[in-house]
Amino acid sequence: MIKTKVTEILGSKYPIIAGTMARISNPEFVAAASNAGACAVLASANYKSPDELRDAINKTQSLTNQPFAVNINLFPALMPQDKLDDYVDATLAEDVKIIETSGHKAPEELVPKFKNGGAIWIHKCAGVRYAKKGESLGADLITVVGYENGGATGRLDIGTLVMAPSVIDAVDIPVIAGGGVSDGRGVAAILALGAEGVIMGTRMMATKECPIHENLKHAFVEAAETDTCLALRSVGNTHRVWNNEAAQKVLELESEGAPLFKLIQAASGEKAEEMYKHGDTDLGVVSCGQGVGLIKDIPTVKELLDRIMAEAEETISHLQRISN
Repeated sequence: MIKTKVTEILGSKYPIIAGTMARISNPEFVAAASNAGACAVLASANYKSPDELRDAINKTQSLTNQPFAVNINLFPALMPQDKLDDYVDATLAEDVKIIETSGHKAPEELVPKFKNGGAIWIHKCAGVRYAKKGESLGADLITVVGYENGGATGRLDIGTLVMAPSVIDAVDIPVIAGGGVSDGRGVAAILALGAEGVIMGTRMMATKECPIHENLKHAFVEAAETDTCLALRSVGNTHRVWNNEAAQKVLELESEGAPLFKLIQAASGEKAEEMYKHGDTDLGVVSCGQGVGLIKDIPTVKELLDRIMAEAEETISHLQRISN
């Protein structure tokens, strides 16, 4: 069994974080991932009010007694920034002890709440400078992902093999890293770079419990590593997404210099949610990492995580054998 500072701090069986996914990381899916050994993250951006978030936390707690986190989203387009205090208060009031933040900047004004509430604070960021800032403010863990990652890629265009060790060398607190990880070889590689935990998102989508339509799951099984593209770069919000008709429409609008409101309409989360429900795989824009090319089946979350960690242990053992 692989134990790291992440499993020690978070209390999870495996050093795996099931990454926050908008409109996907709901109580049922988060509970399934945490029950399977990961530390999963409930997406507060899914909920229109702190009271709705409280209900979601309570539902998650009714489905698992294993560790899970709540993500507080710092992107203004995704959450009302004047309500962040209320969302944090709701999270702490329901006795959630792990909070993840992600966004354009570290939430300096929220840190006293995290500390006074006894929460473990994970700050997800996009590079060395941001990681050092999070550490200086009191983050307990830093999460960083490389260019292969699905969703927000930041502005640096640095791959995981360089991004992860750069951040690990720059801070003195444990680092969770990812970007393109879909199997145990990837987990072993991230740990070999010096990280204490691994974050996965795209691979978790092709599981039986993930609340997206089977059509999209099967599309991911058939996908190649080349089936993603970068969208919204023209507005400084680069995202790696599934290369479907909706994504191509966004790229077309960007090439034409379309105004921001048209881009937002084309990439709206409502269209993605409709796709997740009804299965039209070209309807919406969906975050998707290059690791999609390594997806070959649709197991349960438990089957997936058990298999990944067994493969990671075997990979590490193989390296030890050939080094002797």
